[in-house]
Amino acid sequence: MKHKFEPEFLEICHKISQENLDLNEWNLIESSDQFQTNKYCGGFDGTENEFTFSYFDDNNIEFWFQLPLSDIKKVETGIITEIDIRKAQ
Repeated sequence: MKHKFEPEFLEICHKISQENLDLNEWNLIESSDQFQTNKYCGGFDGTENEFTFSYFDDNNIEFWFQLPLSDIKKVETGIITEIDIRKAQ
């Protein structure tokens, strides 16, 4: 299932970009809930070596997705506008 990124997530990507950390630095401060909004919750996962997020739709159904650090700027600038998500298990 595809999910079109909402302004809340673009703001998260902006915050991640502002941190200006590399992959090794993100691994040192990994946190599964560092970034939280009404619809998104997530952070950097050292096991996956990517950012992992939960997305909650209008019915409060939880979905999961993940993306690498290299894609954060692409989402922020609109190069990537959607992502595959899966229902949380």
